[in-house]
Amino acid sequence: MNINVLQSGLITTIQDLGRVGYQKYGVIVGGVMDTYALRMGNILIGNKEGEGALEIALIGPCLNMTKGTLFSITGGDFLPTIDEEPVPMWRPVYLNRDAILKFSNCRVGCYGYLCVAGGFDLPEVMGSKSTYIKAGIGGYSGRALKKGDRINLNSPEAQSVNIINVLRRKLPSQIFTTANWYVRGCKEENSTYSFIRVIRGRNFKDFTEESLERFFHNPFKISHESDRMGYRLLGPTLKLRRTFDMISEAVSFGTVQIPPDGNPIVLLADRQTTGGYPKIAEIASVDIGKIVHMKPGEKIIFKEISLEDAESLYFYKEKYIGDLKKAIYLKNSINFEI
Repeated sequence: MNINVLQSGLITTIQDLGRVGYQKYGVIVGGVMDTYALRMGNILIGNKEGEGALEIALIGPCLNMTKGTLFSITGGDFLPTIDEEPVPMWRPVYLNRDAILKFSNCRVGCYGYLCVAGGFDLPEVMGSKSTYIKAGIGGYSGRALKKGDRINLNSPEAQSVNIINVLRRKLPSQIFTTANWYVRGCKEENSTYSFIRVIRGRNFKDFTEESLERFFHNPFKISHESDRMGYRLLGPTLKLRRTFDMISEAVSFGTVQIPPDGNPIVLLADRQTTGGYPKIAEIASVDIGKIVHMKPGEKIIFKEISLEDAESLYFYKEKYIGDLKKAIYLKNSINFEI
């Protein structure tokens, strides 16, 4: 089985959970922007949580999918269709025959994910299939997909085969069949601002009281100068109590740095391994999936929480994912009608 690229979209790459353990050698982690969407997309179809997927940014691709493919679509809503028929997200989908899977412009969020049973038949580089375009490594020839590319798929694992066996018995005359159930996806924000929870960063106390007040009580707008490496924010400028020299040190997914111009930068998936700007805050891991789906021009307000609260939120989310994984495995293992 394979996927043929008819239209590439804006930037469509293969990403997984990244290259863990190589930062000390200057190699970035990379990987998906929304780890929850990737993990759940793979769990839904019986893959390992970290299996590589297509990450779709803002404008979606058009793909020729072969008969017998089991897949799921998670993340932002790109209004996906199969042969012009809407496809539900956040659930297993099985193709009864060859078809065209098309993604439109992103309606909600920024990044969508297409997970396929068995994953993509591509070599790993330093333990990961993630595409790092600047270095030209990983993914499909180290680059974003383009028209004419053909990606071969691995054979599905046993759990995926169980799902396939159930779904292909349902309405085989239709183009595709789906499960009747789904998992919770991205929430749409109905307010003017999105609240992003943070804990204090290493250099928090080095900023003026006025700057700290501005940081927590004023909205910041996502700049158009934003990408997978980081989101630049526009709003009130932030100042240090005094200038000082910093030795570059490790940064993480969600570090909020303040460069000399005073406008915050939120470091994301393709962040550098170290940074030399003062760190005012670290975004709680549970809210990283929220900020990565914000488009340029949208606004956020930072809200301080304690380290203990951030840990509790993390453990709660992991328990939720673990419980869903067990429930889905049980459902598929005993061949419930799904």
